[in-house]
Amino acid sequence: MSLSISPGATGQAVRFALVGATVAAVYIGLTLLLSGPVGLPIEFAILIAYVLAVVLHFLLQRHVVFRGTKGFALSVHDQVLRYVLIGIVQYTLTAAATKLLPEPLGLSEQVVYVCTVVTLSGATFLFLRTRVFHRRERPSA
Repeated sequence: MSLSISPGATGQAVRFALVGATVAAVYIGLTLLLSGPVGLPIEFAILIAYVLAVVLHFLLQRHVVFRGTKGFALSVHDQVLRYVLIGIVQYTLTAAATKLLPEPLGLSEQVVYVCTVVTLSGATFLFLRTRVFHRRERPSA
């Protein structure tokens, strides 16, 4: 049994990584801009930048990574609900792993955090591809 990845999935994975890097740059850059030159308290800057980054991430997943808005199996409303659920699960698993795993693994919190983020990013791509931004089934001929 061989595991092969379709060219479509490979392109999506590359776009997923590029979108992730872009959103991270926007989030960090906007936080620094708002808390620095604009002069907002950092707590507000983080909140504003985070909300905008999450919205940007959703839109780029929908329109760039998984290309298009026609033919999705789910409505935008259902996509948003699943997207939010994935975010909650991702946050919970990251926080739990970072809290519970460093000591038994003999690793720093930072190492566990980075490994968890990398692992969950792969899982998130698969969930977004198969459960959020998937195409409608085409009727069999």
